[in-house]
Amino acid sequence: MQIRIEGPAVAPLQTGFAQNWLQTTGELISGVLYYPPLEPAGTLSAQMIMSSPEIGASTVRTMYYLSIICARRTIFIANPYFVPDQAAVDALVEARTRGVRVRVMVAGIHNDNWLARHNSRRLYGPLLRAGIEILEFNRTMLHHKTMVVDGVWATVGTTNFDNRSFAHNEENNACVYDRAFARQFEAIFEDDLAGCDKVDYDGWRARGVLARVQEFIAAFLTEQI
Repeated sequence: MQIRIEGPAVAPLQTGFAQNWLQTTGELISGVLYYPPLEPAGTLSAQMIMSSPEIGASTVRTMYYLSIICARRTIFIANPYFVPDQAAVDALVEARTRGVRVRVMVAGIHNDNWLARHNSRRLYGPLLRAGIEILEFNRTMLHHKTMVVDGVWATVGTTNFDNRSFAHNEENNACVYDRAFARQFEAIFEDDLAGCDKVDYDGWRARGVLARVQEFIAAFLTEQI
């Protein structure tokens, strides 16, 4: 999943790059050579969410959680490393309780992160009991990070749905409030269902001893995700 951004919304991305460049090289880049004038482009308004551990708070965590809390009809999440903390689990379950259809697509058997895979699976229980749909993408490695809420708001970016992304990594997400844009993301989500296996609660409970042991071990290392 890739997007191209033009116009004023590019400025926060330039700022994020400049900060990383300064930290890495000690060089401060400035001037029109690096920051040419940004003229309006396109018809959409985009909000860029930048998050860094240096500011002491996670703006992307706030963005995700507020979006879930505000949902009234649907929440579609696609994320390879889905390891929600208790606050996120509670927010998703509460959304389902008030009638929101919640669908979560995660990387399945081709997940390239053993810890994320098993920490994710051990947390399925309360979500499945609440009626949240969990879909494991098993065609190949799923790596895009998107969320669509109520068919009118969508976000795409670098943020994984786990504590490392929320609290320790530098991340950025583009957010757009536009029905046509959101529908495109919903359509992509629907197309990807062909590569998914749906997880059911009884099947999850019947997983073998080996799977449970791996989840038990992964739980002790969850801070490394």
